[in-house]
Parts: sequence; C-alpha cells; structure tokens
Amino acid sequence: MKIAITSKGKTLDAEIDPRFGKAEYILIVDTDNLSVEVLDNSINANLSKGQGIQAAAMINENGASILLTGFCGPSPFEALKNAGIKVANVAGTVREAIHAFEGGELSYADEFTMALPRKREKI
Repeated sequence: MKIAITSKGKTLDAEIDPRFGKAEYILIVDTDNLSVEVLDNSINANLSKGQGIQAAAMINENGASILLTGFCGPSPFEALKNAGIKVANVAGTVREAIHAFEGGELSYADEFTMALPRKREKI
C-alpha cells in the first residue's frame, strides 16, 4: 500500500511537516518494502492560494490511499475524501508515523483540522 506523508526532509527519519499544503516535501512510502518516492512540494507551497488542493491532486496522481499529516484544511480534506484518500493527523518523524500506521494506532479524521493559533509573547 502507498501512503503519503508530509515531511520536512527526504528520509524516513525526517520530521513530519504539520502544514499539508505548504509542506516542504511529500513522501510516498510503499508500506510493503518501505521504498520512498520524494515529491518536492515547493511548487504548490509557493502558490498564493490553493496549495492544499494541488498537493491533494499530486497525492492522488501518485497512487497513495492514506495521508499522514499534521493539519489538513477544509478544501483539501474534501478533495482527498472525494478521491477516497483517508487522512490521519500525526506528529513526530516519518518513521514513527509509519510504525503507528502499521500498528493500527492511528484513527482517521472525520473532518478537516486546522492549526491552533500560536500564542504571542508579551514584549
């Protein structure tokens, strides 16, 4: 099975990139043999809008049936859902997310997720 994982790097030991549409890379991992195809998401990440929709299309075109990411907004979530791609929210490294997936430890999102606003420090 092929799964897509948003990543800050090109290896299984890279950190998960929590921003789906603006992720630096999307790794397509074949869970049968842990082979990795690295997709450079910079073209989508640098768009002024529609980053998530384009990233969702790229995942679909590359045959992934699961997406592991930090947060996935409403439009890309709907596009993924319509393509039959399940979404699970994860953190840590790509390798840790794969182990959680293989161990049945992940639950799939029923709706989109958004990052919480960062607290601003007082000056």
